[in-house]
Amino acid sequence: MKFETLRGMKDMFSIDVDKYNFIVNTAKKTFDKYGYSNIITPILEETDLFKRAVGDETDVVSKEMYTFMDKGDRSVTMRPEGTAGVVRAYLNAGFHKSSPNVKWYYYGPMYRYEAPQKGRYREFHQFGVESFGIRSPFLDAELITMACEFLNQLGINDLVVELNSLGSVESRIVYIKELQNYLLSNIDKLSNDSKIRAEKNPLRVFDSKDEGDQKVLESAPKLHDFFDEESTKYFEELKSTLYKFNVKYVINPALVRGLDYYCDTVFEIKSSKLGSQSTVLGGGRYDKLTEILGGVKVPGIGFAAGIERLSMIMDESLLEKNDKKIYIAYFEETKDYLLEVLKELRKHDLNVEFEYSLKGFSAQMKKANKIGVNYVIILGENEIKNGKVTFKDFNTGNQEEISITEVIERVK
Repeated sequence: MKFETLRGMKDMFSIDVDKYNFIVNTAKKTFDKYGYSNIITPILEETDLFKRAVGDETDVVSKEMYTFMDKGDRSVTMRPEGTAGVVRAYLNAGFHKSSPNVKWYYYGPMYRYEAPQKGRYREFHQFGVESFGIRSPFLDAELITMACEFLNQLGINDLVVELNSLGSVESRIVYIKELQNYLLSNIDKLSNDSKIRAEKNPLRVFDSKDEGDQKVLESAPKLHDFFDEESTKYFEELKSTLYKFNVKYVINPALVRGLDYYCDTVFEIKSSKLGSQSTVLGGGRYDKLTEILGGVKVPGIGFAAGIERLSMIMDESLLEKNDKKIYIAYFEETKDYLLEVLKELRKHDLNVEFEYSLKGFSAQMKKANKIGVNYVIILGENEIKNGKVTFKDFNTGNQEEISITEVIERVK
């Protein structure tokens, strides 16, 4: 019997792992520089956490979550996104009482039962950042700047930052009511999905790609017309600060987050390398989420990106090449000397390969060439007698007898 991976799941090895590690390490270096530290949350959470945070009416909760009853007869869910768990951790630890200003980043697997497509799986890997305790257009601009810097470090430079403001929660309530009235008055012109959204969550109609829906939206009330003075000022300061950070952006009035806890800043960063599925990173401000999940008011903002999608468009030439790979060719009578050389090389963190089952010298040299090593060390009887090794540089073809100390100096 042959077992296959489940649909929408994927094994990762070789270059997939190299790219994953490079993306994660680049994220760490970038986010550390901006004062963010790592948080690790469980893959499994109470189902109600995501229902309250993401929303019952969303596709994620209603159609895509991996939810089941555990042995304690509790409904649990494999996390479909990272923000809800990080907010829960923040509240559980009581940071809102003692040290409200917290900046975290996370990465790991997420799970959504949706139709697999290129760069999108049912088990996918995501990294994200969350900042709590500060409500400031400067922080929002800095977060977007950090996101752009991170993507640039991956060699993704054809970026378009799409920006919008949802205004304050209070102004949005008035706007959503007006939008809903407008949509319901044009209900017969909407697609079936948008008819449902118009009833439950009118803002999500903006996500529709249906041409008929888009035509209706052209005459819909404009969100920015409902801004209060504070919302307008906040957005203007955000744009001004982005300009000072040298971040170019375009305003997209149709960019919304169809969840009640979002307010003010929302953004997406896109790349033409992904074609129609062009968004590589997205985020926004969620000043209501801690109140929804814990009954306390703490401002927050964050963003997230899928690692698989970044892997598709990153510059592979940036992957670190291991220039320290050494292959040792030896003989039956030099096995003991092999152990001495191995111990010394590995003590200096050098990457060493050899054959566990001894083969002929010619076969060993063919293997060294096949696996692409940079250097070969040959251990024969003369080398034992002289207390040295024959060192061959595959890059130049030069070969000479030198000490182990000299080998280490040259390779490092």
